[in-house]
Amino acid sequence: MRAACCAGPANTSAGPDAAVVAIVGAPNTGKSTLFNSLTGAKVTMGNWPGTTVEVSHGRWQLGDQAVTVIDLPGAYSLDPQSPDEQLTHDLLLDPDPRERPDLTIVLADASRLAHSLYLISQIREHRINFVVALTMGDIAAKRGIEIDVDALATAIGAPVVPTNPRHRTGLKDLAATASSSLTLGHPLFAPSADARRSLDSQPSAENDGKKGDGHTSVKDGKGDACCCVSEANAEERFAWIARTVAATTNAPQGYRQSFSDKVDRVVTAPVVGPLIFLGVMWVVFQITTAVAAPLQDWLDQLFSGPLSDWTRDGLGAIGMGGTWLEGLLVDGLIAGVGALLTFVPLMALMFILLALLEDSGYLGRAALVADRMMRVLGLPGKAFLPFIVGFGCNVPGVAATRILPDAAQRILTCLLVPFTACTARLTVFVMIGTTFFGAWAGTAVFVMYLISIHLIIGMGWLLRKWLWPNLVEDPLVLDLPPYQIPTLRITASVAWLRLKGFLQTASGIIVVTVCAVWLLQSIPADGKSGFGAVEVGDSAYGVAAKAITPVFEPTGFASWETTSAAIVGFVAKEAVISSWAQTYALAEPESDTEPGSLGARILTDFTKSSGGHPIPAALAFMVFLLAYTPCVATLAAQVREIGLKWTLFGVALQLVTAWLLAVAFFQVGRLIA
Repeated sequence: MRAACCAGPANTSAGPDAAVVAIVGAPNTGKSTLFNSLTGAKVTMGNWPGTTVEVSHGRWQLGDQAVTVIDLPGAYSLDPQSPDEQLTHDLLLDPDPRERPDLTIVLADASRLAHSLYLISQIREHRINFVVALTMGDIAAKRGIEIDVDALATAIGAPVVPTNPRHRTGLKDLAATASSSLTLGHPLFAPSADARRSLDSQPSAENDGKKGDGHTSVKDGKGDACCCVSEANAEERFAWIARTVAATTNAPQGYRQSFSDKVDRVVTAPVVGPLIFLGVMWVVFQITTAVAAPLQDWLDQLFSGPLSDWTRDGLGAIGMGGTWLEGLLVDGLIAGVGALLTFVPLMALMFILLALLEDSGYLGRAALVADRMMRVLGLPGKAFLPFIVGFGCNVPGVAATRILPDAAQRILTCLLVPFTACTARLTVFVMIGTTFFGAWAGTAVFVMYLISIHLIIGMGWLLRKWLWPNLVEDPLVLDLPPYQIPTLRITASVAWLRLKGFLQTASGIIVVTVCAVWLLQSIPADGKSGFGAVEVGDSAYGVAAKAITPVFEPTGFASWETTSAAIVGFVAKEAVISSWAQTYALAEPESDTEPGSLGARILTDFTKSSGGHPIPAALAFMVFLLAYTPCVATLAAQVREIGLKWTLFGVALQLVTAWLLAVAFFQVGRLIA
């Protein structure tokens, strides 16, 4: 197989002529952890050619040989039920053997071996060069399960290598086995007499091009029947699985309740489970806002103080002081980008806490608990998985809808994902929370996430009743991984990859947005001032914002500084903060505020625009920010997944919902306050 089909940047691919190794397996067998352990930081994402399915690929060094590794979507079998599973099926069973991966690493869970053997039973029926990575050995040992690895390899007919990707054990043995398998090619083994009769009795796929009675005889490119077992049907596969497990596994007699089972009786309980989930998330937001606050203050003082002063002094030394360049650098890039960078400690801490929950196994339980709540209103079970991703970032959340088998389910879920409170919104929530709610900032942010969940449920129920009353519900099939003690390496790696992705995505968008906002704020609209010498309220930016501001009068935040920031937020929610910072950096500080204090200027404007009710106005703005269009990147992802018509419908739905909620929160809030 050519590596060029999945090649990315030079450091994330072994080159167009390198061998390709695919990693396949069921979810929660350690597939992605193994991929990350093999490739390290040399990882990138990209759509598979001809599809919208996104896969990870990276470089794996096997001694003197470098190969390209692709992490295929999780699959329980080769019978596709979704676009993701269809890609795995099509790649592994490509009619042209030369287009298949040169080697496939199939993961098997030692603690639940039978669950993994069905996929292996299908793979071994075809001429696929594969090895088995046996994971979760430590969990199996705790449960008293012993597996004869040599006997398992004989039964499967391919090498079996015990590995523990979490602790990086067995990786050298896996590398040696993979290197040998790439050299030797497809593993040959002697099929049983029954299997040989089954193989010989089937018509050749090359002779008639058809399948007979559910059987397939696979031949290689030279016309020779491959030496692999061809099971007649699913019943025969299950019989083979039962024989293999009996011959290779020694497990305690009877069912023994594990630690995970005991904990799950509590954390997934119908009433206690949701309360625990809400409590955990409240603690996460409290820790995030409390611990990150001092670091944010220090970075804010650095950017607004010494760094700005040094830049002005440097420009003055070369005769560029007071010019448009100083405005671009100090009032534009440093003020705008610097305001966003002050939230890096907060984002890092949030990603670390979520990685700890994920590595411990709790997030899978959270998905189960939340799915139960959603299904009360009839939402598709699998639809909750893209929402879990969407709370990190809406773009991959939209992409994750490919796991849904039904087109109507994918459209419905794509329309709802933008209502998830992504981490980009979190930066603005924290800014508003610390400014208006002080020590209760964490609780205020937590409330926004509660509103997000209820918004998803409510809008999902309305859309389904309105547009898809006959939508068929699919149950959520979710393998719950065992609870484990999080490892420092995996937690740090996952948190860093997410933080790096956030910074890479935000940096380019924010820099471009900051420059565009600065340019608009430098263009005079009154025809009197010169370029870069105009008051920001009289610039093209300020005049346009003032024209739109009356629409927000009922919301309590109808100041042009705030409405303009909300408009810029269409590009990216992080840009709301940078836009505020630029606007207030150019404006003359009010007499009752401290120069350079962004929070104080925001508080002053909200107090004025709300008629003395800043708290309801702040809540209204946070709700508006939550409900309206997340960013242009999400729109692009939606167009790719569900088309332009549905995307525009979603934008209109989000804007109307956001405005109505903001009006309701402010009008009711000011009556109560």
